[in-house]
Amino acid sequence: MPNNVKVLVVDDNPMVLGMLQKALAPLAAVTTANDSADALLKAIDDPPDLLVSDYRMPGMDGSQLVEKLKSRPGTSAISVVLLATKADINEKLSHHDAVDDFVEKPFFLKEATQRIKRVIDKIALEKMAKTVPSDGVLRGSLAQMNMIDLMQSLEMGRKSCLLVLMNGGEKCEVYFSEGQVTHAAYGALKGDPAVFKVLRWTGGNFQINFEGKTTQQTTTLNTQGLLMEGLRLLDESNRDEVAEEEDEDDVLLDS
Repeated sequence: MPNNVKVLVVDDNPMVLGMLQKALAPLAAVTTANDSADALLKAIDDPPDLLVSDYRMPGMDGSQLVEKLKSRPGTSAISVVLLATKADINEKLSHHDAVDDFVEKPFFLKEATQRIKRVIDKIALEKMAKTVPSDGVLRGSLAQMNMIDLMQSLEMGRKSCLLVLMNGGEKCEVYFSEGQVTHAAYGALKGDPAVFKVLRWTGGNFQINFEGKTTQQTTTLNTQGLLMEGLRLLDESNRDEVAEEEDEDDVLLDS
């Protein structure tokens, strides 16, 4: 995705702040702050699309920072990801309606980046949706946003729409209702197998029609279930291909 999403990262630990900034820089325009007071001023001066903040910080904590930003008209629409311990999430933050997602501390940087990327992709998709042409169809390339990112973004945004994927002469239609896949068709394939097939695509284009609806229900898994099972099947296939290549190499070496 083009990094037209603005992210403000807040953490009083300079090492964590620097690592998150470096990891997110390829995905978004990143600004940093080392405490909530500095973050509040920066957010008011130049509102970000996403706030990524540590929960436990000296003075104003991350939750209080979110409340102050959400109470102001200019920053009320900011998306939020909080970094917090499992205990804090379960005991204090799990019902925080203003938070889009949590990253549980301690965390691996790669996993944290992937979670934050899901929210960035959702914001980017919403920005793209605001620029749809008069026919109401959003068009893009799978090089911009791949199938997995698209599905996660539509799920997080609770979107109802028709997603059409095209790659060469192939075409797949995937219907969403409130972020959940309800029907998919790819040639003779219907439902779950159709979704699993297009998860393999690395190129092509997509169209999103937010007026697209269907009464058909051919999928048996929810969106996350489809992604998890599809990725498992893809991983199995990749391992089989590697094993076949290794077998071929053994034959060549023995000959």
